[in-house]
Amino acid sequence: MTYVDARNLPHHVGIIMDGNGRWAELRGEPREAGHKAGSAAVRRVVRAARRLGLTALTLYAFSEQNWARPSGEVDALMGLLREFLVSERGEILQHEIRLVAIGELDRLPEIVRESLDPLRGASAENRKMTLALALSYGGQEEIARATREIAMDVRDGKLDPASIDVRALASRMPSLGVGEPDLIIRTGGEHRLSNFLLYGAAYAELAFTDVLWPDFTEVDFFEAIASYQRRERRFGRVLSRDASSVSPSSVTPGAPLCPDTDGAMRV
Repeated sequence: MTYVDARNLPHHVGIIMDGNGRWAELRGEPREAGHKAGSAAVRRVVRAARRLGLTALTLYAFSEQNWARPSGEVDALMGLLREFLVSERGEILQHEIRLVAIGELDRLPEIVRESLDPLRGASAENRKMTLALALSYGGQEEIARATREIAMDVRDGKLDPASIDVRALASRMPSLGVGEPDLIIRTGGEHRLSNFLLYGAAYAELAFTDVLWPDFTEVDFFEAIASYQRRERRFGRVLSRDASSVSPSSVTPGAPLCPDTDGAMRV
């Protein structure tokens, strides 16, 4: 049984979904088969995040560097992305999820944009949870873009250089529109951020797992969140040890969650 404290959830979770290709290779299948299996994991985790009541979930779906992959693999990924947007549209709207996208969206093919843009618009007022898809996204590129915008505003006399601080830069980063990530999960056994949410990740907790993304389940997701909840987030400070602890409530994958009067969740 995995225990998750429903009163101490991370607000914003980011996931680096790694391991699709290796999953396929281990089975003697083409990499595209791994990406298809990985799309099922996306559905599982989005539903689990919604059930838990997370504020925001950002998925690293396609990096700026992924354009350098073989064209056949890129085409397959774009096709799966379109399929996800079409098949999940009803559920996203039904459950009042706001869908946003970050990255160089102009580089996406028309078959993706014709499904992505209408869904972004139709879900814009939803407030139950935000699902952010990082598409053609790179953390370094995002920082560079924000810096260029600031430089142009200074050049045009719209911004005093003395007023530029951490918040001024952060306000120009779409990835932080849902707040800084509290927890970043990476699957597939690698231990690096790979250009994901670099600016916002300054104080994020990191969770790494050897599980390949297509095999990532609700239980794995809950375990990462439970690990986050066992950590003390100090943000450079020294915290008091006097705070009383709360007993975590049990969250079982697949079971409906209902709020109790004390703010916990019961299965």
